[in-house]
This record gives sequence, C-alpha cells and structure tokens, in this order.
Amino acid sequence: MEHSNSYSYREIWKIAFPILVSTIIEQVIGMTDAAFLGRVDEIALGASAIAGIYYMVIFMLGLGFSIGVQIIIGRRNGEGNFKETGNVFYHGLYFSIALAIVIMLLSEAFSPALMGMMVSSPNIRDAALSYVRWRVVGLGFGFTTAIFRAFYIGTTQTRALTANSIMMMLSNVFFNWILIFGKFGFPALGIAGAAIGSTLSELVSLLFFIFYTRRHCDIAKYGLDTSIKPEWTKLKGILSVSLWSMIQNFLSIGTWFIFFLHIEHLGERALAVSNIVRNISGLIWMVLMAFASTCSTLTSNMIGTGHSNGVMPLVRRMLKFSYMVITPMLLLFSLFPQMLISLFTNIPELMDAAVPSMMVLCASYLLTIPASIFFQAVGGTGNTKAAFLLESFSLIAYTAYCTVIIGIMKSDVAMCWTAEGIYGAIMALTCGLYLRSGRWRSKAI
Repeated sequence: MEHSNSYSYREIWKIAFPILVSTIIEQVIGMTDAAFLGRVDEIALGASAIAGIYYMVIFMLGLGFSIGVQIIIGRRNGEGNFKETGNVFYHGLYFSIALAIVIMLLSEAFSPALMGMMVSSPNIRDAALSYVRWRVVGLGFGFTTAIFRAFYIGTTQTRALTANSIMMMLSNVFFNWILIFGKFGFPALGIAGAAIGSTLSELVSLLFFIFYTRRHCDIAKYGLDTSIKPEWTKLKGILSVSLWSMIQNFLSIGTWFIFFLHIEHLGERALAVSNIVRNISGLIWMVLMAFASTCSTLTSNMIGTGHSNGVMPLVRRMLKFSYMVITPMLLLFSLFPQMLISLFTNIPELMDAAVPSMMVLCASYLLTIPASIFFQAVGGTGNTKAAFLLESFSLIAYTAYCTVIIGIMKSDVAMCWTAEGIYGAIMALTCGLYLRSGRWRSKAI
C-alpha cells in the first residue's frame, strides 16, 4: 500500500478486514471449545474458563513480545527499510522459541501448586490442570505463529491471516470433535481433548505460515532468504520495545484471571455463567481488536514515513469506524440474548442466569471501544513504556473494584461484570489525554 499522511476508510478496511476475519475465526476456535464442553457438564465448562485464561496469561508473554516486534517491523516498513524487517523477524523468532521452552518447563514445575492454591473446587482444579498440561505443549507453535502474524500485520500484508485462520479453525473443530467426544475409535477425553485439539490446530497454523511465506511472500525483498545470526545488540533493541508490551499484556490478562478466580469463589454456576459471557464478549472483542490492531500498525507505518501529524486524524477515523460497526452488534445482542447464549449451553437455568450479565457487558463496550483504539495507538507510536504505565493505572483500579464488589460484597454476577465499564472509562481517559499531549512524537525506535 502506498503511504500517505492520511488513510481513507477504504484503505483502512483493506488492512482491517483480513485481520477481522482472522480474529473472528480464532474466536470461533475458543467458542468451539466452550460449545463442546458446555455439552459435557458445568464443571468442564467452568474449568475451561479458569484454565483458558490461565493459559492466556502465560501466552501473553509471547504475544506481548510479538506486538513489540510488530511495532518495529511497521516502523521499518514505513521507512522503506524492508530488509531490516526480516532481521527483526528472525531475532523475534529466536527469542520466542527460547521463551516457549523456558515457560513450558516452569509451567510443568509450578502449575499444579499454583492451581491448588487458587481454585477452591477440587473438581474444577483437576479439570483445569488437565487442560493446562496439554495446552502448554503447543506454546512453541503459538509463539512462532505470533511472530509470523507480527510480520504480516507490520508490513500490511494482512491477507495471509485469513487463509491461515481458516485452516486453524477447521483443524481445531475436527480435532476437538474427535478428542472431546471420542470419535473414530479415539477415547472421549473431555477437557483434555479440547487442549490437545487446540495444540494440534496451532501446529497446523504454523505449518501453513511456513508454506505460505515460501510460496507467496517476496522473501528476497524482506531479507527472509538470508541466514541471520543472533546479535545481542539487535535483540536488546527489540526488547526495549517488546519488554513493556510483554509485561503489560501479562498483567492485563492476569488481572482478568483474578476476576475469574473471584467469580469461582461465588460458585460453579456463577463461573459457568461468566464463561458464557466471556465467549460472547469475544465476539465483540474480535471486531474491536481488528480495528485496534489496524490503528496500531498504521500509526507505526505513518510515523515511519515522517507523517506524525496524521496520527490524530487517523485515530479519530478509526474510532468512528469502530462505533459504526460495533454499535449495531451491541443492539442486536441486547435484543436477542437468549438466541446467542444458546450457542454455548442448552441448560435452561444457565441460559436465564446469563442474560443480565450479558446486558451489562454490552453497555460496557461503549467505553471499551475508545479505550482500545486509544491504547493501541499509543503502542503504535513505539512508546510501549507509556502504554504500560497508562494501563497499569487502569488495572490497579480494576483489581480494587473487583476485590470490593466480588471478593468482599459477594455481589450478583451481573454486578461483577460492571468492572469492565470501570476499566474502559479509565483507559479511554488516560490514553486519550496522552495522545492529545503529543509527548509520543519524539519517541525513536
């Protein structure tokens, strides 16, 4: 795409649409796990919430690193320094593989004790641990795939994401159906089958990216055909950007994990309801993240071309675009909640109990939209330390609110979900003020 000091809605959509399709498909993968396990029993459904978020806390270390890699690749792409994007890609790959190995070993050593301390229900604890043990096996595949995604988003070649996600979704549905329910002579593994199926689908995703890159990417242009030896100075430069996004993503999902631990202490029914709401939230979140990721990479590319003055108009345009697409979704979900909830469970009591929480969730997204767009724009400027500090303030307030409303007051589960609106309001305010201040303009990466 030709760079300019502004992006039209058509240009934004051209980049955002493949990201949107890929995030929709990846969300369907998580929904598949919930939909299948919701037909096993409430314990499996509730345990998949705890185990899934526990795994995501771990995975966010690798994803956070890849976000930093994406920001740097976007800046180099904007500068026209294409071969350097390949250098950054390979250094990101080396670090991600090493990080995956370390985390796998640490998880095997400490996850049983951690899960025992955090989860009060023995049934949920055992089921969740079974999921985590099989899921972390795929960390190497997942971290490596995240670096491929960072490369394609950073260079605005987002079409690759669509085909990759389709392959990942189809393989995940196939493997989960076989392994959860025991088809074609395989044993019915329940929640462990969901974890194994997801791990196998990540392997399929990685193999696809390798094949696609060799066949369809201009590997000479981007320096991907050159053997790159690891250099500490280069890795240090990447880590100066990525470290803050690693910590920020880890803490962000970590606080959400704390939210679900509080919910778990309210009972197995409350946890099952929250897992349903979490998956419905993902349907909206995937659309928002497609626009937010596009905002981040276009911000990075725009600064790389020397057009910093175009950043704020871009952010405003992304915000309008996001509201135009997401607000009708929120209205639809609010008008027909039972229809949507029925995708995740066929238990009548569970369906009725989930409706109030879903209404609260839809209302909170009116604040989450600007929070996400502004935050990703801050990250796109390369000042990931500022992004970390801004979100840290919001996360402290979020955690304190959860502790009071859920941990101390033992509120109804719908009231607990108002925490999302508190977080969104604070993030929108702090990140919006930072962008308006213009202090990001002098950041060099």
